[in-house]
Amino acid sequence: MPIHFGTDGWRAVISDTFTFHNLRLVTQAIADAIGSGDWHVASPSERSVDPRKVVVGFDTRFLSDRYAAEVARVLAANGYTVYISQADAPTPAISYAVRHLGAVAGVVITASHNAPRYNGVKLKAAYGGSALPEQSRRVEIYLNDNEERGRGPNMMEWEQARRAGLIERFNPIPAYYDHLRTLINFDRIAERPPRVVVDSMHGSGREVIRGILKGTGCEVHEIRGEMNPGFGGTHPEPIARNLGALAGAIGTGLGELGLATDGDADRIGAMDGRGRFVNPHRIMALALRYLVEERDWRGPVVRTVSTTRMIDRLAERYGLPVYETPVGFNHIADYMLKEDVLIGGEESGGISFKGHIPEGDGILIGLLLVEMVAAAGTSLADLVSDLLKEAGPAYYERRDMRLSHPVAKAKMAQRLLDDAPQHIGGQAVSEILTTDGIKYVLADDSWLLIRPSGTEPVLRVYAEGRSPEMVDALLEFGGKIAASVV
Repeated sequence: MPIHFGTDGWRAVISDTFTFHNLRLVTQAIADAIGSGDWHVASPSERSVDPRKVVVGFDTRFLSDRYAAEVARVLAANGYTVYISQADAPTPAISYAVRHLGAVAGVVITASHNAPRYNGVKLKAAYGGSALPEQSRRVEIYLNDNEERGRGPNMMEWEQARRAGLIERFNPIPAYYDHLRTLINFDRIAERPPRVVVDSMHGSGREVIRGILKGTGCEVHEIRGEMNPGFGGTHPEPIARNLGALAGAIGTGLGELGLATDGDADRIGAMDGRGRFVNPHRIMALALRYLVEERDWRGPVVRTVSTTRMIDRLAERYGLPVYETPVGFNHIADYMLKEDVLIGGEESGGISFKGHIPEGDGILIGLLLVEMVAAAGTSLADLVSDLLKEAGPAYYERRDMRLSHPVAKAKMAQRLLDDAPQHIGGQAVSEILTTDGIKYVLADDSWLLIRPSGTEPVLRVYAEGRSPEMVDALLEFGGKIAASVV
């Protein structure tokens, strides 16, 4: 049974590998791993943990609510008390509930930003972030061991579990809202409330941003907020090519600031008042600048290898250390668990900051953008323009090459090291990094990264340049060299 936990859990095609049968087997392995005695990892910020309590949530995908109910039944049959969300909810809200309720773990049924035909399992630890790699490996060990022994899942009827007090429905949103109010200055938003368009992309972030902004004076118009398991035929990933509906809404005058969240609302994308996409690189850089200059916060900054070096230039100005990690928010979470990190984020839109759980949160960062625009009394476009004058210029693009067969990561990396160029686009290659894939850093701070995806059968080519022409040169070179190793 080809079930493996990747960068953030297990994802597979519905009715192919992602079936009720396989999900029950995976849940039994999760139950075994949690009960093994070596599961819990303490965090300084967490409350007391109940080793027999687990939180379960789900997104808006096809059958997600049914899949979540099956997870609850298996966990209950293993003696766990399960708190299951009464409706679809953002992954960050479920993750916060794990910590807030003192649960030992959480399970979220979601495939995040992946295509509608996928579903998946995100596994959460007691501190409110993704399970550590060793925890996921433990689940795989039990999964394989159970299969070898022919041991099936324990099962319990839903009503029987409810009567026994082992399954309880709950609403994670009120406690999540209370927590967000400690991180976002809603009074400041109310002083100059912007007009906001929220694109929930038919995901589980629907109604959440609009709900918490009630009472601030913000005029909030939400689009694609209705339940649609097929996501309207669009990948629920908040990147420019998927946000035509948001650009259209802004173009008709519905708002001056656009916010978009992905399928489970742990990622953010934005648009300015002219319908121009503001990517997560710029969002994270704006957030860093705001938290330091307006809130006077300090601390290490953590970014993934594929995230803008504008972060580095700002951090150098502020005298803050920068840590570069492999792709995947779980690597950022490692630092957030060990140090008082100011902000951490990745190019895909998962960003979090001091005081929050160690997990990307599109809702939180969207609200911070609203606060930033209100505090500045200007437009998002003006904020971005000012940022680029200070820390730019910086232009970014990513291209994905579909793979017909798996790529041997180590062999690919060695080939890219052996064939490393001395110059790209007229700039000398000053550094080669192997944090995740191969990254060529140029003398002018431009860079090219080539790495296989951890969740999809694609080879990703990322480029950031000091001009659009440099980005084109990097992508052309990257495409050629990537094609030679596929």
